[in-house]
Amino acid sequence: MSYLALYRKYRPQRFEEVMGQDHIVTTLKNQMKTKRIGHAYLFCGTRGTGKTSVAKLFAKAVNCESPVDGSPCGKCSMCKSIDSGVSMNVTELDAASNNSVENIRDIIENSRYAPTEGAYKVFIIDEVHMLSTSAFNALLKTLEEPPRYVIFILATTEVHKIPITILSRCQRYDFKRITTDTIAECLMNLMASEGIETEEKAMKYIARTADGSMRDAQSLLDQCIAFHIGEKLTYDDVLDVLGSVDVDVFARLLRHINAGQAEGCMSVLDEVLATGRELTQFVYDFTAYLRNLLLAQSVEDPYEVMDFSKENMELIIHEAGIVKAETLIRYINILSELSNRIRYASQKRLLIEVELIKMVRPETQKNYDAILDRIRVLEEKFEKGDFSIRENDAQGESGDVQEAEETVDTEELAKALPEDIRHVAEIWDSITGKLGSRDKLASAMLADAIPNEDHGKLMILLKDNLDVMTMQYKAEMGGVQQPSRIDILHDEIARIIGRDVEISVGVNDGGTAVKKKDIRKLIKFDIKKTD
Repeated sequence: MSYLALYRKYRPQRFEEVMGQDHIVTTLKNQMKTKRIGHAYLFCGTRGTGKTSVAKLFAKAVNCESPVDGSPCGKCSMCKSIDSGVSMNVTELDAASNNSVENIRDIIENSRYAPTEGAYKVFIIDEVHMLSTSAFNALLKTLEEPPRYVIFILATTEVHKIPITILSRCQRYDFKRITTDTIAECLMNLMASEGIETEEKAMKYIARTADGSMRDAQSLLDQCIAFHIGEKLTYDDVLDVLGSVDVDVFARLLRHINAGQAEGCMSVLDEVLATGRELTQFVYDFTAYLRNLLLAQSVEDPYEVMDFSKENMELIIHEAGIVKAETLIRYINILSELSNRIRYASQKRLLIEVELIKMVRPETQKNYDAILDRIRVLEEKFEKGDFSIRENDAQGESGDVQEAEETVDTEELAKALPEDIRHVAEIWDSITGKLGSRDKLASAMLADAIPNEDHGKLMILLKDNLDVMTMQYKAEMGGVQQPSRIDILHDEIARIIGRDVEISVGVNDGGTAVKKKDIRKLIKFDIKKTD
């Protein structure tokens, strides 16, 4: 026998096995118990929420010879014939491909004959919203007054397309999106039945990706199992198969966006493409990441509302202290609009690049959120003592004077700084990026740091994020001041430049340290890449 997909193999056989639709299951079971069975039902809701499964269960239940608490027994001849698809009592029609008036007339003709066995003839019309106007009109009278032994079950994902005359003749049941926890629990039970070892974290990620659809979740799980056949299914395996991106990639991308570095954004996008990630999923995941940062800023205990490893939670909470809420909301709005357009776009990369530039350059937009972001950029420049003007904003003599002044300052500072400190400052972004493989949190914090020279030492000034973090979390985090993290940084710098650089760490707490300038802004150099 050919392989049976998981969503078919584990289709619910009893009402009790239907997940996440208790309000509907309870109503239908009560109708069975009290014999108050309607003649027309409308099941509406998003894909994969159980509409067809419940319709088939109800068809079995009304014809079952020995129902148990309103559910079909699954053992009698009627249940078995319906399960095998040979029963004449249940007729399924896919209106997506059979939407003509002739198809509906065949159903009406079939409904005139009483069933030879069982109590009811059940007609299940899937994607009913795709029926033609003539087909709806042909169905109307029979749907209103069918024979006593006929039940119509209409299923649709787009209920707004169904004529009101049809809606008024049906009992309507709205299927809800299934919660992530419910889907994850179902997947864990399914994997146990299949005898495959897995990580709970992997199942929760699949559940989140399925977006409330049990069928989508089971199809994704089927794909992951096939790729890693005979192996334990881990979180990293799921990321590889689904083309998803890890949190630290999003953290680096957001830093480039917030710093106005379009080149850095394109570099991260190239990295994502090089690893074979699916761009639609990438946009979705990046939007979810920004949403998590917004939640981390807005709720008292982020650990209660977000499900991440401790390492990733620390990174998210730290990143949440770097970007303002109104800026995050602007980014989320841009990506939400992009999500609606990118799914069917032929040039997805081009769309993403344009939207990233919108995020990097708020001056390209004229809406209220973009204006706030432009003000934010200016405020950050003033705080850092950076009064430079972009080349396209300054012309003529004023631009020449500014360039001359910068040249003088650069030459004077270059003479005073030791060569090794200057070199470290030039490749600071590369150093902090490489730290991510050993310590993500240290990498994130040091990306904010200001490198300075202090009597031959490398003085690193950290940003103080106490305004967005609790003291308890600050204590738990420990910070970059931990000796172990200093050793990691020391080793990384020594490995790259081949010299021993003495390091000291301070906090940019709003006092005298604020007056120290970032030497990266005072040194002119070409962008350098290190191996």
